[in-house]
Amino acid sequence: MSTLLEKALEKVVTLPQEEQDAIASQILASLADEDAWKTRFAEKRELIRRMARKALEEDARGETLPLDDLL
Repeated sequence: MSTLLEKALEKVVTLPQEEQDAIASQILASLADEDAWKTRFAEKRELIRRMARKALEEDARGETLPLDDLL
């Protein structure tokens, strides 16, 4: 376990159980969300590669603008 996580858990255990449960729920939801994103990206890997290649080709042809010019 990382030092940062240990510090966080040391603080969490001092809280009332209701607050501990709320924090635990947030952590579990965040981990589930991260897993869902990993799955979505894995399923779309080839699409993402095609989009990246297309973007690089457009940039090579001078068809893109610097982000600073758009903001």
